[in-house]
Amino acid sequence: MNWELNFINEDDFYQHVQSTIGKYGEKLKSFDLKRFNKNIVDPIKLIFDKSIYRNSWDEIISNEIFRQRDKSNNNDIGYFHQNIFQYIRNCRVPVNGHEGGWDVIYENPEGIILPDGSTVSRIYVEMKNKHNTMNSASSGKTFIKMQNQLLKDDDCVCFLVEAIAKTSQNIKWEPKVDGQKMGHKYIRRVSLDQFYSLVTGQEDAFYQICMALPQIIEKAIGAFENSNIPHDTVFEELLLNAENKRGNTSDEAIAMAIYLLGFSSYLGFAEN
Repeated sequence: MNWELNFINEDDFYQHVQSTIGKYGEKLKSFDLKRFNKNIVDPIKLIFDKSIYRNSWDEIISNEIFRQRDKSNNNDIGYFHQNIFQYIRNCRVPVNGHEGGWDVIYENPEGIILPDGSTVSRIYVEMKNKHNTMNSASSGKTFIKMQNQLLKDDDCVCFLVEAIAKTSQNIKWEPKVDGQKMGHKYIRRVSLDQFYSLVTGQEDAFYQICMALPQIIEKAIGAFENSNIPHDTVFEELLLNAENKRGNTSDEAIAMAIYLLGFSSYLGFAEN
C-alpha cells in the first residue's frame, strides 16, 4: 500500500499497532471448556439468547467467548489511542504518574489557536475511551485537576478528549462538581477527531488513521506466530460431553451439557 499519512510514518504506526496487539497477551490464549467456565457462565442466559436470537449453539458459544475476551480489551484500546501520540510532532505521552499524570501533552511554541481565537502554548489531555465512562465523582475530580493546572500554568488549556464522543466537538466542558455546574473556557471537551485535527493541522487526520488501520493490523498479525492465534475448543468439548451423557448431540443434549456447566451440583442435575 502507498503510505499517504504525513503526520506519522508507516514504520511507527506499524510498531504501535504491533505493541497494541501484544497488549492482548493472555486474551489471545485459546479457550477450552475449563477456561470458558472459570467464572461459571450463566446457562439460563445462554438458553434464552439461543432461542431469542435464533443462533446455533456454536454461535452462542463463540459470542460468549468473544464477550469474555472483550471485557478486558478496553484498556488495550486505550493504550492505542493514547500512545500513538508519542509519534506525532510536538506531542508527548508522559510515563505513568509523571508530569502531573496527564495522558498526553501537546506543546507548540508557535501557538495553539482555540475556537474563540485565543492562543496558548500547551494542551494537557485527560483521555477517555467513551463519553459515558465517567461518573459524577470522577468528572468532578478530573475538572478540579484541570482547574489546578490552569492556576499553575496560565499559557495552557486542558482537554477531556473522548475517543467515542456523542458527536464531533470542541466545546467548553461544564460538568457538575458538588452539585454545582462548573465551567471554564480553557477546560474543554473534545472528540478525538478534533484533537487529531488540532495537533496535526490536518482536518481529516483521524479519518486517515482509521482508513489505514485495517491493513496495518492484518500486516502486524501476520508477523505473529500461529501459536498466538486462538484455537478455541469449547464447542467441540461440549459436543463430546453431550455425546457421553446422552448418546447424541441434539439441541437438548447440548443444552444439558451447558446446564451442567453451572448447575452440576444442583438438585436434579447431579444425576444427569
